[in-house]
Amino acid sequence: MDNSLPPADELVLVDRELAQLDARRSQLLARRAWLLQVLYAPAPSAAPWPRPPVADSTPRSAQNVLLTLGGTLLTIAAVAFTLVSWGSMGIGGRAAVLFVVTSAALAAPVALLRRSLVSTAESVAALGLVLMVLDAYALHRAALSETDGLGYAAVASAVLAGAWTAYGSALSRLRIPLPVAVVAGQLPLPLGVLAAGGGPTAFAWAALVTAAADGAVVLWVRPASVRITAVTGAVVLGGWALLTGGWLSLASPWSGAPLLVAGAAVTLYVAWRTPALAVAASAVAGLAVVTAVGGLLRSAVPADWTVPVYVLCALVPASVWRVGPTAAAPADGTAATPAGRLPRGVRLGLAGAGAGVAALGVVWALPPVLAGLLGPMGRTTEVWSGEHAGRVLTSFPATAALVLAVAVAALAAVPRLWTRCAALVLAWGLLTALPVSLDLPYAATLALQLLTAAAALWVAVRPEPLTRGLRAAETPAGPTSAGPVLTPPSAGGATPWAGWAPTGTGRQLPAVEPGTVLGWAAYAGGLASALSAVALALDVRGATFLALGAVLGLLTGVAVLATDARRVVAACGAVLAGAGLVGAVAAAGGFEDHWTALALLLVPAATAAVGARTRPPAVALAVEITGAVVAIPAFGLAASRPAFLALALALGGVIAAATAVRPERRRFASWTAAALFLLATWVRLAAFEVTTPEAYTLPVTVPALVAGFLRRRRDAEASSWTAYGPGLAATLLPSLAAAWTDPEWVRPLALGVTALVVTLLGARFRLQALLILGGVVLALDGLHELAPYVVQVVGALPRWLPPALAGLLLLAVGATYEQRLRDARRLRDRVARMR
Repeated sequence: MDNSLPPADELVLVDRELAQLDARRSQLLARRAWLLQVLYAPAPSAAPWPRPPVADSTPRSAQNVLLTLGGTLLTIAAVAFTLVSWGSMGIGGRAAVLFVVTSAALAAPVALLRRSLVSTAESVAALGLVLMVLDAYALHRAALSETDGLGYAAVASAVLAGAWTAYGSALSRLRIPLPVAVVAGQLPLPLGVLAAGGGPTAFAWAALVTAAADGAVVLWVRPASVRITAVTGAVVLGGWALLTGGWLSLASPWSGAPLLVAGAAVTLYVAWRTPALAVAASAVAGLAVVTAVGGLLRSAVPADWTVPVYVLCALVPASVWRVGPTAAAPADGTAATPAGRLPRGVRLGLAGAGAGVAALGVVWALPPVLAGLLGPMGRTTEVWSGEHAGRVLTSFPATAALVLAVAVAALAAVPRLWTRCAALVLAWGLLTALPVSLDLPYAATLALQLLTAAAALWVAVRPEPLTRGLRAAETPAGPTSAGPVLTPPSAGGATPWAGWAPTGTGRQLPAVEPGTVLGWAAYAGGLASALSAVALALDVRGATFLALGAVLGLLTGVAVLATDARRVVAACGAVLAGAGLVGAVAAAGGFEDHWTALALLLVPAATAAVGARTRPPAVALAVEITGAVVAIPAFGLAASRPAFLALALALGGVIAAATAVRPERRRFASWTAAALFLLATWVRLAAFEVTTPEAYTLPVTVPALVAGFLRRRRDAEASSWTAYGPGLAATLLPSLAAAWTDPEWVRPLALGVTALVVTLLGARFRLQALLILGGVVLALDGLHELAPYVVQVVGALPRWLPPALAGLLLLAVGATYEQRLRDARRLRDRVARMR
């Protein structure tokens, strides 16, 4: 090793570096111990100085609890006094007590605030507010008991709301009066309407006016508690008003429409002035307008046009999204927007409301699509019977097709990738639903389904016309595959984490092309339509040939023109369509099952020939595998005639052997060919009623042993189990099972001689598989032959002798256990050293 420094100098340098590393490690361990101490809060004995005991509560929280309890008790006492002890006092005493207690409760916070006792002032003020409610109740019971209760409650709530507003404004440091005033302000108008005998419509208008007042509070009042209370009231009362308007739009449209429009106007104004609520409020406004206008139009059209009317109305707020964005508004949202422009939140909410209603309409229109697609697959008639299944949907409105058409037109007008995909899918759904919606005849339905499949597959291959309107910015950007990359800190930092900083971002993943997304969407629809058309064509013989031929041509065209994984799927589908044509020809010709099986074998033969000339390799492999799968039902059809099954298996073996000529298919195809030839031989033997197992196993054993011998010649390190084990087991084990049930002596003798030869060969050439398999089979075969004699000998011996012999054997083994164990280990090692 060539060093730039002398060994002694380099040793000094290495020791110095190790010392620095040890010092750095000590620093990190100390820092780690300190961090663990901070995180897990060690016991007080481990702290460097004694810590004061932690209080169960802070003084502020304890004070608040005491004040709350005190205020609650005083309130309970006041309620009890008013309800229980009121009648025992005269009118003067009542007035004096009420005036003094209420005045004291309302005046005390003034003095308390001057001493900065805010919490105490809050508690006393809350007591005063409760006393004012009790005063109003007491006044009604004592002096105004003849007046209407609802009317008095409306007036009293209005007076209390005004008084509490004034009180809270005068004492601005108190947080309770103003929110309580807002709560009281929710009651006057609704209670007044109920007192006047107004119905649901009048009550809804009162609730809407109150909600509008709450909106004004939200816009022009600063305290957060007041605004939150007002928002809650506006949501509750405004929601009730809008729900009532929606109900009226169904029962009496001209009564509900003004209520909905007014509510929409109020909500939209709040959305315009409050950016934080813009999206939700404008969405509610959009839904209200659509419900109002749709209800008016619905009353003038037939019942089948109800959903289309609402969908058409929903397109108006949905189109608001295309109105350009406005300039950035101030944080308070009070700046006016330019003419013709809408804030982004308002546009988003209105568009979301319209899109939501339109989406519900599309969902309503989906049953004809499902019926047109899946109806032919639920067959209720015989194949080629000439009879057609009845309509699945007998009472669904035909206007569902109009809803789908409107949705397609609306989505296609928006230059976005997801809208183009949705428009494409809905256009396919429209074509699929037309036969059901318009009740088209059988021929027209089949033709339309084939045209739909052709159009969808063409778009799948050539989606470029649908992507021309998409801007480059609309292409989805690929996300990063990793976060920031951190560089290690430099030595000598103040803390262990000092110096860590992001130096870059991870790898940028490739973006998804719009054409790929649109192509796959169209491809899925085209395949579904093709499958549905084939299922529908099974009603008529000529239609079956027409549909299968058309599907075969379409999928073949996609397999040729496509450039990605779609061509693989199309190629597999084309093979299946071709198999269907072969089966249809056989059925039309009246072929029996075994002749149909031989005809189906033309498909794997053709795919093997086509696969040899097809590029790329993935398509060729998919075509050949699909053809091989078609051979499986062919073998099943031939199973009723063993002779034809053997012929079919042999033909399959010929096809596989021809495929094995190609280097890239040699391994799998050669094994497949061997298996098919072997199965053909077994089936033929079974047809000849051959029951000797060796006739089935020797055709496997002989070539397997030859292949193992050649393998050992090429690779001397190959295990004997790999080379000879499968071949020997294929004959020895079935023959052993047959020998145990064979009453004759020929098979056991032949098996014993064969096993002896195999064992001797294994011992001679040190082959583990031969030695063990031959020895085990020889021992079991000999045991079978000796078993009758053993049984006779045991039966002739005294009953006590077998247990005694077993005991002596155990004693002998126990006495020489260690020697026997060493012998067994030596035998194991010798066998293990064999190949």
